[in-house]
Amino acid sequence: MSVVIIIPARYASSRFPGKPLVELTGSDGIPKTLIQRTWETATSVSGISDIFVATDDDRIAAKVHEFGGKVIMTSETCANGTERCAEALDSLDRVPDLIVNLQGDAPLTPPWFLEDLIEAMSARSDMSVATPVLRCDHQTYSHFKDDRAAGRVGGTTAVFARDGSALYFSKEVLPYLPEGKDVEPLPVFHHVGVYAYRPAALGRYSGWTEGPLEANEGLEQLRFLENGEAILCVEVDARGRLFWELNNPVDVARIEEVL
Repeated sequence: MSVVIIIPARYASSRFPGKPLVELTGSDGIPKTLIQRTWETATSVSGISDIFVATDDDRIAAKVHEFGGKVIMTSETCANGTERCAEALDSLDRVPDLIVNLQGDAPLTPPWFLEDLIEAMSARSDMSVATPVLRCDHQTYSHFKDDRAAGRVGGTTAVFARDGSALYFSKEVLPYLPEGKDVEPLPVFHHVGVYAYRPAALGRYSGWTEGPLEANEGLEQLRFLENGEAILCVEVDARGRLFWELNNPVDVARIEEVL
């Protein structure tokens, strides 16, 4: 099965303008941009045919070329990463069996998250879209609660059925847990900002308009659910590593600590 990773990246983020070019310093003391660290995550995934950054911004494109990456220029009208992936797909010389959307703000994504996602899609020919979910540990759950208490929109939670099909995604912390109630394991799942699509699913997505759920939550994957397209939630194991995306400036310190 041929698999291409596309990393959508835009400069004009409402919560964090210029986010792909923010520098993150790891234990080696070397500052690297967010987009470069995400690219390096993609290169560590096994079984990938090719990797591209899809952007509409010349500054991001120049930085990607600087570290040796490949770029597909897309239009400024793309409303989200899925639309950008759909447009980038049209520029590929050969249509792959699977397109993996690795969000450009997730440098802590372990490569096995993507590998598990690809394996799940290989086994489930009935599904056209899949995304990883990670059961929250208490540290991640506290990050969610702290962000909401401070009025920040942080990560996304996922609720899904017994067969793995998504029921809903939200920037609220779902499901609700009563204060002071000790629940083990935590039934809250962090949605990992990665998607795998079959090409036909991206084609259908491009033909749909934004619905009210997507508009209010600001979550692109809800367009699939609003149009009756099932999404397979694939539970992944962090293997002791903290996972968090760079959503707000406060997340820089959180991510650098893990790096």
